[in-house]
Amino acid sequence: MFRRRARADREFREAQRDALLLMQAQEPLPFDTVQAEASASAGSGSEAVVPDFPPADLRAPSRQDVEGMMMRWMQPLVIDGEVHECPTCGAYRDWIVFNMRDDSVWLRCRAGHQVQEPRLDTAWYNRNSGPVDRWHPTLEDGLRHLGH
Repeated sequence: MFRRRARADREFREAQRDALLLMQAQEPLPFDTVQAEASASAGSGSEAVVPDFPPADLRAPSRQDVEGMMMRWMQPLVIDGEVHECPTCGAYRDWIVFNMRDDSVWLRCRAGHQVQEPRLDTAWYNRNSGPVDRWHPTLEDGLRHLGH
């Protein structure tokens, strides 16, 4: 009795897999057609076509296109088991953390003092930052958006 059920399930899964494989073989993916068109036009001697997927207005700037990224860090910043304080004014919370293009991490306190923090790196920033919600043309716009 149980073997009939297992055999029927196996036959159903195999039929599903065969149908999916057949369907995938018949319908090309969007980026496959763009690559095929690019290779066809490259062979004809014209300029190489750059794939336009996703469209330009939906693409986010790459990391090399921006000067840096910033996030707000409200709680005390603990680095290597110590609470980090601003060397100038002694503030220990409400930081703006900058991750620059050269992978350096800078901290800015509420009073506007900035200091590079060599114990933090891009990997730490990526683990602790959320998704990018805005792009700002200037530093002042970004600081205003974050409340500084």
